[in-house]
Amino acid sequence: MAFSEITDRELDLGRHLAAVRDPAFGAVVTFIGQIRDHDPEAPGEVERLEYSSHPEAGSILARIVDDLEREDVRIAASHRIGAVGVGEPALVACVASAHRSLAFEVSRELIERIKAELPIWKRQVVSDGRHNWQGLK
Repeated sequence: MAFSEITDRELDLGRHLAAVRDPAFGAVVTFIGQIRDHDPEAPGEVERLEYSSHPEAGSILARIVDDLEREDVRIAASHRIGAVGVGEPALVACVASAHRSLAFEVSRELIERIKAELPIWKRQVVSDGRHNWQGLK
């Protein structure tokens, strides 16, 4: 059973691991996208990111997860919105399957599709208060 959400709460890796747990699956690939203190497009040291999302972002994330999940793969993925500080996770994803090669393959596709298809924008705020937007198209 797939699990996905867009939330303004802190992301919990344990909750995602529990969602993909199954005695038939021996491989679990986890991905945590956390905020770093630098970015080539930031005008200084990054202090936080402020994420905004389209109202349909939750259903789009659910569709991505549902597209990739099947009988031999279980997926849990969440993206955070609102202010997220350096070192905090903005994206958590777990993919479980019987074998590692499939878990890695699906995990990579999941993250790439989230990055390409999910309508979430971020405002980078640096230590002196300046900011820039990313993801606007």
